Amino acid sequence: MTAFKSDFLNILQERGFIHQCSDFDGLDALAAKGEAIAYVGYDCTAPSLHIGNYLTMMMLHWLQESGNKPITLMGGGTTMVGDPSGKDESRAIRTIAEIEANKASIRGVFAKVLRYGNGHSDAIMLDNAEWLTKLNWIEMLRDIGRHFSVNRMLTMDSVRLRLEREQEMSFIEFNYMVCQAYDFVELSRRTGCRLQMGGSDQWGNIVNGVDLGRRMGTPQLFALTTPLLTTASGAKMGKTAQGAVWLNADQFSPYDFWQYWRNVEDADVVKFLKLFTIMPMSEIAKLSALQGGEINEAKKILATEATALLHGRDAANEAAETAQKTFEQGAIAENLPTVEIPRGELEAGIGVLAAFVKAGLVASNGEARRQIKGGGLRVNDTAVTDEKMTLTPSSLTPEGVIKLSMGKKKHILLKAA
Repeated sequence: MTAFKSDFLNILQERGFIHQCSDFDGLDALAAKGEAIAYVGYDCTAPSLHIGNYLTMMMLHWLQESGNKPITLMGGGTTMVGDPSGKDESRAIRTIAEIEANKASIRGVFAKVLRYGNGHSDAIMLDNAEWLTKLNWIEMLRDIGRHFSVNRMLTMDSVRLRLEREQEMSFIEFNYMVCQAYDFVELSRRTGCRLQMGGSDQWGNIVNGVDLGRRMGTPQLFALTTPLLTTASGAKMGKTAQGAVWLNADQFSPYDFWQYWRNVEDADVVKFLKLFTIMPMSEIAKLSALQGGEINEAKKILATEATALLHGRDAANEAAETAQKTFEQGAIAENLPTVEIPRGELEAGIGVLAAFVKAGLVASNGEARRQIKGGGLRVNDTAVTDEKMTLTPSSLTPEGVIKLSMGKKKHILLKAA
């Protein structure tokens, strides 16, 4: 391990955030003086950010905790273009109204891990629509575009991989890296920002900004990326059977968020405690010594601490209590995720396969059949053995719900509306 002068880089290194940096010595000196102003950009492609975004939010958190200043940049302008990174096909063009609605829905999540205000290390929020939408096309080509080499742009992963797979790339997407690079220059001029952070897939785009700043006369700019999030088994992190792990509670409930962390692989617990909680490293070290069945206790701590940071301590404790009632006491906890079905549909009888698909526990009838053969599905804690079983009002528990379970850890309540 390298010993840095700055708390910022020492913390990031110790907790496993660092993948690449354009100049460790220069950035270290800046951060050690409390003069590192850094940003991460967040495009408004959906009503909520996801767990991959959460990783970079935590980088901004530790930047602030070490006395430096974070900037959250809303991508009101870049979302109009669409980032081609990691995509085989063009992103859907979103209307201005959609972008604005997504932006409004996303904004609140940052205050969960960052402190905003007017102080030296208080975070600020900006929107690149403020300058990108005002650029004159000819001036942009002359003043900014002339600094870009098409030859070099073609070598960037976001472009090269698309072309190698013979997937079309539109001209608008090709310009995304130009917009992102210009954001860095503009933020440097407006705020004194010297560092851009992001996921490892953004390295090329960020370095473009560093280079553009040099060509356009800014002070030296820096790039810092975090590793791609994968599980110990090599799978891309942040996906569930129901889809992405969203950060907004209305997209992915605190209980589901808690469950996501409770169900991680044993080998990932310590890694995720470092990345997704603010627990002291000394406490994480104690948990790293746990073996065998004791690892489940570390998973519960991970789930509770990660959920408390994002959704608040009360929501985290409620999720933990719900899980305990459901798994350890066999009770039906009222806080379990609930799916409503029309009472008439239940009175007519709903097939068990369709019920599990409707609940989102399985993706298809075929998957439900496979789970039944393996003894993986239960209704009201009783194993399903007949794939032709029908759920009716008589299936309702005294609490007025039908508890559907897949395995030991995934439960949904069906409720007649």
